[in-house]
Amino acid sequence: MAQITGGQAVVQALRREAVRVVFGLPGVQIMGIYDAFYGQPDIRLITVRHEQTTTYMADGYARVSGEPGVALVVPGPGLQNAGAALGTAYACSSPVLLLTGQVESSMLGQDRGALHEINDQLDVVRPVTKWCQRVLKAEEIPWAIHEAMRQMRTGRPRPTVVEIPPDVLAATAEVTLGQREAHAPAAPDREPVRRAAELVAAAKKPLIWAGGGVIRADAASELVALAEALGAPVATTAEGKGAIAEDHPLALGVGYSGHGAPALAAPRADVVLAVGTRLTGQMRGPTAVRQPQRLIHLDVDGSVIGKNYPAEVQIVGDARPALAMLLETVRERKSPAGRWPIPELEEIRRETEAWARGQAPLQCEIVQQLQRVLSDHAIVVSGITNVGYWAHFALRVRRPRTYLTASYFATLGFEFPTALGAKVAAPDRPVVCLAGDGGFMYGLPDLATAVQYGINVVAIVFVDGAFGASKNDQLTRFQGRVVGTEFRNPDFVRVAEAFGARGIRAEPDRVGKALEEALAAERPVVIEVPIPTLVPPFQIPPRSAAAG
Repeated sequence: MAQITGGQAVVQALRREAVRVVFGLPGVQIMGIYDAFYGQPDIRLITVRHEQTTTYMADGYARVSGEPGVALVVPGPGLQNAGAALGTAYACSSPVLLLTGQVESSMLGQDRGALHEINDQLDVVRPVTKWCQRVLKAEEIPWAIHEAMRQMRTGRPRPTVVEIPPDVLAATAEVTLGQREAHAPAAPDREPVRRAAELVAAAKKPLIWAGGGVIRADAASELVALAEALGAPVATTAEGKGAIAEDHPLALGVGYSGHGAPALAAPRADVVLAVGTRLTGQMRGPTAVRQPQRLIHLDVDGSVIGKNYPAEVQIVGDARPALAMLLETVRERKSPAGRWPIPELEEIRRETEAWARGQAPLQCEIVQQLQRVLSDHAIVVSGITNVGYWAHFALRVRRPRTYLTASYFATLGFEFPTALGAKVAAPDRPVVCLAGDGGFMYGLPDLATAVQYGINVVAIVFVDGAFGASKNDQLTRFQGRVVGTEFRNPDFVRVAEAFGARGIRAEPDRVGKALEEALAAERPVVIEVPIPTLVPPFQIPPRSAAAG
């Protein structure tokens, strides 16, 4: 046991949990933690310019590294500012620990107007966290941080919050520091796996849906091996993009808003295996599971199984051991592979590519320029912007943890700060974010953070002077009554240079060249690209597909 302050207990507990970086924004209630960071060499402290950025960066760091990301904010407005990013991490099943201050312990629940006071502050974040805890004794701080990490490293990896008043951080106590624990992934029961093997073995055209849970579980190899053993094509959600290399013969790519190659393939399947996905409302029209298709649903979170579609076989377990067990059982049965002819899948992909080029020729051409420049290990953060949506279909991703989205939360402005965190996790790899002018303005102050810490992200900002999807909605569904969706932009090139970053202006046909220049600059870069207001895929009615 050691006699240390509560603030020192926080830092030492994080060090014992192998945390290497913390993203924070200081304030009076958490200065005891900041003081404890002084002079210690093990944890890098990155101070940002907005609390939402702390948690977005922690999220990007977590998704690329596979380790929990840690954010640090003051209570009240600090916690609330971080809330959108916390919700994004929750939607994306991302392990993010948010450390937050509180008012003095003696002021808790008094509603006396203490600085940053919110009564029952944890109730604000409870809906978007897996676990949250207030700590009122310095000696309990290591336990709380350890439990937060355990919650994120077991089962479904969603965010956690630990709240500590400033007097607890200042107090001195005999503190016991634990060690990081190794947690085995949750294995499923064998009986539902056996029934699933029987079902896919008897299927004429089995189809696999892979979600972000496959990537979180590092189960891409098991997924591909099972698909090859079954001869089953793999469709992915946008969050699952990269779970199978998209040039693999069995890869269908992303199904999103009723579009993509899965929209043609899914209606032809008789048995669907969904892995690590909730089958959310983003799967609609021909991509949705429907009767008489038979669903096998595998997820580490049993509460989501069958929630959106009834599942005939329910497998609760971590994707990696569950897929390995299913693969072993399938191989024992010697099930025939190749029930989907490869030429059929190739034709589906060709038809889908032609459809995308017809619906979004400018967006697809931009994405193809990026494709020619980016290596397989480059990381793309696809923002809430038109080119980002179309990148779901048009960008071929070959590795897990290289394509990040906001999932169903669709958080405007998440992409740039999330990309900063991704770059901190992978400093030697190219990181590019696709942003709209509306969303990029959310995180604009943290260009200063990027420059200060040498976080050399390339932000490609597509500029149409509007919240494009909403404006297009007005142009079509509301008969051209445009109101409140257009705005005035700064000169992003000059703004970037004012921050000390590099600014480049490029016409749409020169985006690839601009990206080459930006990646060679070895500094943060903003590429401004003018585009017209364009139609997003979710405003296009889903295609119909005849069953094959």
